[in-house]
Amino acid sequence: MSMTFRGRLLAATLCVSALAAPAGAETLADAIALAYQNNPTLQAQRASQRALDENYVQARTGWRPTLGFQASGGYSESRIPAAAGGSGIDRNGDGIPDLVRGQIFETNSSRVGVSFTQPLWTGGRVAASVNAANAEVLAGRENLRRTEAIILAQVIQAYSDTRRDQESLRIRQENVNVLTRQLQESQARFEVGEITRTDVAQSQARLAGAQALYQSAVAQLAITRAGYTTLVGQNPGDLAPEPSLAYMLPTDPDEAYKIAEEFSPQLRGQQFTEQASRARIAGARAERMPNISANVTYGFNGPAIPDRPSDVFQRDLYTRNLSGSVTATVPIYSGGLVSSRIRQSVERNNADRITVEGVRRTVMQSVTQFWSQLIAARANIASSELQVSAARIAAEGTRQEQQVGLRTTIDVLNAEQELRSAELNQVSSRRDEYVAAANVLATMGRLEARNLVPGVPQYDAAKNFRKLRMTWGWVPWEEPVDIIDQYLTVWPSNKPVAKPFEPTATPGLQPAPTATMAPATR
Repeated sequence: MSMTFRGRLLAATLCVSALAAPAGAETLADAIALAYQNNPTLQAQRASQRALDENYVQARTGWRPTLGFQASGGYSESRIPAAAGGSGIDRNGDGIPDLVRGQIFETNSSRVGVSFTQPLWTGGRVAASVNAANAEVLAGRENLRRTEAIILAQVIQAYSDTRRDQESLRIRQENVNVLTRQLQESQARFEVGEITRTDVAQSQARLAGAQALYQSAVAQLAITRAGYTTLVGQNPGDLAPEPSLAYMLPTDPDEAYKIAEEFSPQLRGQQFTEQASRARIAGARAERMPNISANVTYGFNGPAIPDRPSDVFQRDLYTRNLSGSVTATVPIYSGGLVSSRIRQSVERNNADRITVEGVRRTVMQSVTQFWSQLIAARANIASSELQVSAARIAAEGTRQEQQVGLRTTIDVLNAEQELRSAELNQVSSRRDEYVAAANVLATMGRLEARNLVPGVPQYDAAKNFRKLRMTWGWVPWEEPVDIIDQYLTVWPSNKPVAKPFEPTATPGLQPAPTATMAPATR
């Protein structure tokens, strides 16, 4: 962990009771933009996607030629001892002994050459591999969309949690202030004999409990601020009210189901994964097909001249060789290996196909869950507003009735406690409603930066893929070989096609006209 980020986390922990407000309040759009550009998890997923793009390039190399250079040199030495007998050995057949007893016989040789091999038809093996890699790339893009939605949902939750805990801390502080005044008032009335020591003790107990709850709120806010800093990259300051998400929310759950089934990144990613495994079935079956390739070799062979090592470097002594061939390799018997791979690929595709239905049900369940939470939170907001209004009136009335002797100290304390509880419930309900709305959008596939902050430069996951399509290694005749391998096969595999996206929702997050968390003061 860098010292800078460690300092930010420390500041997020310490700067709780004294928040430094910037010149302008920090908005949710600001937080989302920072996280979208700087969040480590999101950046790592983008890097992983770029690495996944390379699988497509590597698969296409099966249609591209290979060029190799070979060079070799050799040296041999023969020694015939005198004890071997004979007057000499005629090695070159010229009738003259080349080696006499005790003499050394040396030979040098060398060769240089270039080999060029071009696949002509792989029986659909490479085509299936390319289609599988393409489907994996598309699945990776959907996983990137899902990661983006998860991060943005976490940012929204952290933002809402921070505002909730800031408001909760303010309510707890107000509670401590009110109970402090209540204790002072009880002590004054006890001194003049209006109430008993029991009333003073009740006020003291409630104040001590309120102070403990205040310290817990301080700790909870520090934890929330640290989580916000981890996601966004900077400490939260004076946070503006959350803007409305209504421009992206569907009108009813049926519409949410329909949108999620078509645009959910989790479901679409699994569908592309199934397409990849389906292409691998064709690749496994293509192992039974012939493989045709062309080879051209061009080289020079140096002479093997006895007792003249330096002549190996003379150009006029080299022999030039040029050869070309077309090779067809036909598999006949593999001991059952190919059949086993086909059965394995089929069952893996069956698992992926079944998982598509499982993911669809999970997405529908998530939509139901978050939509129900959204409806419940909206109902709780309306109820909590009535509760706060009534509790505020009750607390004020109880205090006035105590002044004329109609209420006791415990009645006042209970009324204050009910008011604070209602205010905290109101704050939590508003937070729950906003987070539930964000989770609905994330499950549907709409919680994306292009819909929330369209003014921020958007990351294009397909840009790197398009750049790699004709990068180093591409050759002009690759496309005809591609066509031949794709269609002239017994078991062709379908090319995966990218799915369309919803149009960008406008106008993006707009500042809230009024604060969503009204001050809960008496």
